[in-house]
Formats: sequence, C-alpha cells, structure tokens
Amino acid sequence: MPFDLTLKEGTFLVKLARKAVEEYLKKGKKLEICEKIDEKLFQPCGVFVTINKVHDKERELRGCIGSPYPTTPLVEAIIDSAISSATQDPRFQPLLLEELNKVVFEISVLTPPQIIKVKKPNEYPKEIRIGQDGLIVERGGFKGLLLPQVPVEWNWDTEEFLCQCCLKAGLPPDCWLLNNTKIYKFQAIIFEEENPKGKIRRKFLGWK
Repeated sequence: MPFDLTLKEGTFLVKLARKAVEEYLKKGKKLEICEKIDEKLFQPCGVFVTINKVHDKERELRGCIGSPYPTTPLVEAIIDSAISSATQDPRFQPLLLEELNKVVFEISVLTPPQIIKVKKPNEYPKEIRIGQDGLIVERGGFKGLLLPQVPVEWNWDTEEFLCQCCLKAGLPPDCWLLNNTKIYKFQAIIFEEENPKGKIRRKFLGWK
C-alpha cells in the first residue's frame, strides 16, 4: 500500500514545522518532541519545507530547504527542514521572529526519486506529468531539484520544467538533452496553511 497521509496527520506536521521554527527563533534550540506520536510518522521520508511571505493575498518565497531521500524519520525531517528553511536558505536573510505572523508554511513529503529511463534524451518530456512529478537533474557534480508545485505555479510545460531544473543545478538549460545527464522524478504529498497560523489543507495540483 503506497504511503499516504490523512488531513489530521498533515495538519500535525505543518503545525510541527511552524512550532520548530518558533522554538528555534525564540530559544536557539531544536524542538524536542514530548507527545506520543504514531509510528507511521517516524517512517523515513524525503521532505521539503517551504515558507512563503504573504502580502495582499500574494505569496512570495521566503525559504525552501529539505532532502529528497528517505534517510530521516518523517517528524525529525520536518523539524530539521523547517529550521533550515527559515535560517539557512542562502537566497534569503534568516527569518525573524516578528515575521512568523506574516508567513505560511507548506510541507512536501516525497516519494523516493526514481531515475527516468529513456532510449533517447528527447523522450524525457513525455515521461513527465506537470502537477504530479517533481524533478532532479544530475550531471557530474551538479544537481538541481524542483518540487511538483513549481511548474504549476509558473505555468511551465515539460520542456521548460526540464530546462529550469538544469538551471537550478547550475547547468546550461539544454543539458537534459545530453547523454550522461541523469533525470529523476518523484511525487509529493503537500499540505499548507491557507493563511499565517490559519487552517491547513491538502494541496492538490492537478496534472496534465
């Protein structure tokens, strides 16, 4: 049976992410889990935590960090990724405590990345579904990852998605067409706050 999360479980994890950041910003300490938690939430999973700034109903990225591979128990991965997203994303200044009421938290729990096997690189686009698949591009020592929600938000087609993932890796945009470039895909279970500290919902992207 594929791994899935209920709305109750997703709500707990989003609140955990927010609580972990608040604890770290207030006390400089990693949150310790004291309550009893279902064993399911200790299953190792890849996780990304995204923090978005909300202004006039518009959302702007404020931090996003995680790990695509299932090496850490889910609750621990949420705590670690939330703190890193708030304080260690090199694209942004560390989040301030007073910003917590102006941001929303989003968690993405990932399936293990699977390499896409094709006979020729130009066949990659037909193996990718926008709104369902996230991508990892790997070539040499370079690697870039984009979550499934990114091409939906930017209205990219599959070729643009591949190009942008190459750029994220620090590679030329067309390097997905070269032999020896590895392309992986994965899926995500996504939960998000509708507004800061507000109601939490499961996010369905719709794929095409």
